[in-house]
Amino acid sequence: MDVKDVIVVTGAAGFIGSYLTGFLNSLGYYNLILVDDFSNERKTNNYIGKKYLQQIQRDVFFDYTENNKYKIQYVFHLGARTDTTEMNYEIHKKWNLDYSKKMWNFCSQNKIPLIYASSAATYGNGSLGYNDSHDIVQSLQPLNPYGISKNEFDIWALQQKIKPPYWAGLKFFNVYGPNEYHKGRMASVILHAFYQIHEKGMVQLFRSHNPEFKDGEQMRDFIYVKDVVKIAYWLMQNKPESGLYNTGSGKARTFNDLVKTLFSVLNKPDNINYIDTPIDIRDKYQYFTEANMTKLLSLGYPDSFYSLENGITEYVKNYLLESNYF
Repeated sequence: MDVKDVIVVTGAAGFIGSYLTGFLNSLGYYNLILVDDFSNERKTNNYIGKKYLQQIQRDVFFDYTENNKYKIQYVFHLGARTDTTEMNYEIHKKWNLDYSKKMWNFCSQNKIPLIYASSAATYGNGSLGYNDSHDIVQSLQPLNPYGISKNEFDIWALQQKIKPPYWAGLKFFNVYGPNEYHKGRMASVILHAFYQIHEKGMVQLFRSHNPEFKDGEQMRDFIYVKDVVKIAYWLMQNKPESGLYNTGSGKARTFNDLVKTLFSVLNKPDNINYIDTPIDIRDKYQYFTEANMTKLLSLGYPDSFYSLENGITEYVKNYLLESNYF
């Protein structure tokens, strides 16, 4: 890559964006423009040691591009407001919808391929299934303002006649792995459970309030962040059909499976305590998610996905116990 040819990564101080930055570094890409709100000191460790050309504050990025000397090859737009408990839609609209529209238009006008972060939260309670067909997007009913904002952008993108030369919206399922340490309540159940085991020798899981599921048998599609960035990179390199793509493992697993795997990796006896699901999220709680990965696999995606057991084992042994940052 020529020194003037760069890749833009938004959300580069966050979980998936910072991991993607390290992944690109490992492949020899150092001409990166990192875009985010870099004022959050909790995220600093996510990009220390990464190689890049410049950091740009997200609110001045578009002004910056008017005068920059670089030719942007690709944009990975992973920046978003991801707090599912934030009920003020205007906040999600600003960063997940309006900002993404500006990025789409920028990439369209400048003929830059675009990969952006959508979310499995767009599927709501799953009543229409978890198929990344474009036919159901307008009928989806997300359960919170975050999911609504993500789905609104997917709907808008599919309606556009002026498009980037290639684009893909990645519907992230339950992503876990290194560089999520700053996320607080929004971090994965795996990270929370690890800390609970370390501090208390036990794990609290939400009790089921749905008669179809036993306590701890609620199911999610958990995907290791290493698989997420490999999918994003493969799509950008191969540019199959533009559109929306599920980004999950394709196999739902229970929270009991997850926690028992953690206890096993840490050589500790199972000790699970079930507690009531908080009232503020109980009526919006998903009991089952599972990505239909047929579209991506049918287009030739070559790699298998980490099993929950293998992903947790690597995450714990190589990162959580060693406090390493990729």
